[in-house]
Formats: sequence, C-alpha cells, structure tokens
Amino acid sequence: MRLPSSPRSTLSLSSLAALAAALSACASGGGVATLSPQAASTGGPAPTPGYDWLLDQDGQEITLAYGQPDSDDLKLQLICQGGTGKLELAAVFDKPARVLHIESGGDDERYPARSEPAGIHEGQYVTADAQAKDPVFQRFRRLGWLALWQGDNREPLAAQPGSQANVERFFAACG
Repeated sequence: MRLPSSPRSTLSLSSLAALAAALSACASGGGVATLSPQAASTGGPAPTPGYDWLLDQDGQEITLAYGQPDSDDLKLQLICQGGTGKLELAAVFDKPARVLHIESGGDDERYPARSEPAGIHEGQYVTADAQAKDPVFQRFRRLGWLALWQGDNREPLAAQPGSQANVERFFAACG
C-alpha cells in the first residue's frame, strides 16, 4: 500500500502553563484567550474516525502509513529500509511543494521536498528524506500523533486507541 494512542494520563508542564494562562485570562475579564500554535500543539488531537497508522513490511522495507485500511486514501507515509534509520516521507498535496512540514507535540521540522504529478490521484506526489532520530519523529514515537502542514492548513494524524503499538514497531524496526 504505497502512494503514486492510548490517552495520556498526565499533562505536560507546557500544557498546564497554557491552560493556566487561558483560565487566568478568562477569570480576569480579559475575554477569549488564544494559545500559540506551539502551546496548542502539545496536547494530543483526537483520532479521525476511519483513519489510523497502518504498518506494513515487505522484506526489508517497512512502511507506516496514515490512512483508511484497504484503500488508497493515505495522508502520509513513512518508508524505511529496516535498520537504516533513514526515512522517505511521501504525501499527496493539492499543489507542488518545496517543503514537507511535520509537527508532533511542539517539535516540528521542515524537510526539503520534491514534487511530481501524482498520476493516479489528482494533485502532487511530494517526497522528502528524513532521519528516524529527528526530534519530531522521536516525539511522534512517544505520543502517537503527527500533524502534516500544507501551507497554513494543519492536519492532525492521530493513532486510534490501541494502535500506537504500530508506531513503536515501525521505529524499532527502522533503527
């Protein structure tokens, strides 16, 4: 299947600080509080019904794809040759992109990207190279969710309850 989480019981300090700031603003009559994107991104998004992180292995190639099972509806793929720690990222965007922007829990990375017509899908097939050890992927490994950015559009990609083990298995095999 190639493109052409369990709930956390504790809050992070930054999440608590953001919550305290929001409550303080409301209590002081300051109106509606807004959180910075980084503060807002530290809490985990809810899983999207019908979508999940799907694990596949074909020989040495291991793929972790976010999409609908048994369909071509995939949002993002992470592809690795076992033990190398090297990732190929792949997504289909509406327009060509020179950057693939990934975020997880306040960590984010912008990877230089290549675009080409998607072929069987409308849009552009966008690929980039990354390392499994990059902070954004280590955070993803712990939290079970990523957000994929297309311009100003942020799309959270969260594991369904019980499937975060696929994320861990992928990174353990990737190296």
